[in-house]
Amino acid sequence: MLRLYGGLRQLLSGRGAGASARLPSGAEMPKKAGATNKGKNQSKEPEGPLPPLGPVAVDPKGCVTIAIRAKPGSKRNAVTDVTVEAVSVAIAAPPSEGEANAELCRYLSKVLELRKSDVVLDKGGKSREKVVKLLVSTTAEEILEKLKQQVEKK
Repeated sequence: MLRLYGGLRQLLSGRGAGASARLPSGAEMPKKAGATNKGKNQSKEPEGPLPPLGPVAVDPKGCVTIAIRAKPGSKRNAVTDVTVEAVSVAIAAPPSEGEANAELCRYLSKVLELRKSDVVLDKGGKSREKVVKLLVSTTAEEILEKLKQQVEKK
């Protein structure tokens, strides 16, 4: 019993068999094959496109998207404001049974001089915050310029 107690005391104090498995201070564990460094010194590159700086952006598939803040039930259709977050559009249709969404797409196709089938609602069918996708090759700058011209005509 005395012998067992002495061995146990050596293990607990770090002088027994476990002491040989310890690393010297400042040393690192060896790496496994195929392991990568996931530390602070790794620089992380942004994946994918940068976030848009305005309401008009290009999605990963190359389509131009427009963030819309809809105001259904207005007296007439009009682009009322262009902000960093969204393009405010007044729509002369009630917000029931998708009438305002259809009118929004029709109005934007007229303003942007595109076919009606090239302007589709992507997100926000039952919300005032919507995303409209343009299924035609054009630039975001060109679309933003046409929308700003509509605000100035008001």
